[in-house]
Amino acid sequence: MLEEASLNDIQSFIYSSTTSTFGDMLKPKSGDPAIWITEKTPSIPKNIYGVTKLAAEDLCNLFYRNNNLPCIVLKIARFFQEEDDDIGVSSSYDDLNSKANELLYRRVDIEDAAMAHILAMVKAPSLGFNKYVISATSPFSKDDLSELNIDAPSVVLKKYPNYKDIYEKKGWKMFPKIDRVYVNSEAIKDLDWNPKYNFQYVLDCLKQNKDYRSQLSIDVGVKAY
Repeated sequence: MLEEASLNDIQSFIYSSTTSTFGDMLKPKSGDPAIWITEKTPSIPKNIYGVTKLAAEDLCNLFYRNNNLPCIVLKIARFFQEEDDDIGVSSSYDDLNSKANELLYRRVDIEDAAMAHILAMVKAPSLGFNKYVISATSPFSKDDLSELNIDAPSVVLKKYPNYKDIYEKKGWKMFPKIDRVYVNSEAIKDLDWNPKYNFQYVLDCLKQNKDYRSQLSIDVGVKAY
């Protein structure tokens, strides 16, 4: 595809990659601070999926350098509607509960992800080559990292004093620990991206007894692997 794009005067090439390329960097040791994940975080792929995605990112960079093809790599967080493949999560949490929790640190609604792609197409010619983490805007800062991987509910309660009451009415619960935080500030700045779906949006919807997912997310639904 990169070769054909170069031969046919394509103005921008957008590659949908994944935060999975960070691999083993996403898992701190027990008791260590949660990991602050930005575009500069080293990648240590842990499977063939991560290895091939990372190799494709490098190819995009190569074609920008050698062929002057503007390429933007979007390292996309979880957006799928499939049930969590971690049996410990899927057996312990309502599916919408776990996905709501993930919007704090490692998930993006598919509508926001799609908008990032559209904006990247527009911005690529002026940006040349770059990589961006595409995830919901997290409320956490670096100051929260030490406590997040020990007692996440306490950190969330400080940010959202009403979340616990809202969750209890739904019979939901927060994850006991959060091990990483995806940082989307570069995408917001460079792409003029304004992601809508975050944890505050979740709480606002729950108070109104509404589904917090975008209509696009609902329409796409579960496609299975």
